[in-house]
Amino acid sequence: MKLSIYGKGCKKCDQLTANAREAAEALGMTVEIEKVTDMNAIIDAGVMNTPALAIDGELVTEGKVASAEELETLLKG
Repeated sequence: MKLSIYGKGCKKCDQLTANAREAAEALGMTVEIEKVTDMNAIIDAGVMNTPALAIDGELVTEGKVASAEELETLLKG
C-alpha cells in the first residue's frame, strides 16, 4: 500500500506523516510513505488544500491533519 503525503514540508505535513506511520503500525500493515512537495505534482493530484493524504492514488483527506485513529479507519477501508 502506498501513502502519499502532499504538502510543502510544514509541521502539519510532518504530523500527518507521523500519524500515518502510527496508524499503519497499529494495524500491522507495511506501507510505503511518499512525501510530495513539488507544487506542480500537488496540483496535478487535484489537491486544493494541504496537507493532504492519498492512499494508492486516491485522495482521502485534504486540508487537515487526520488523527492516527481516523487514518486507521481509512486504511482498513
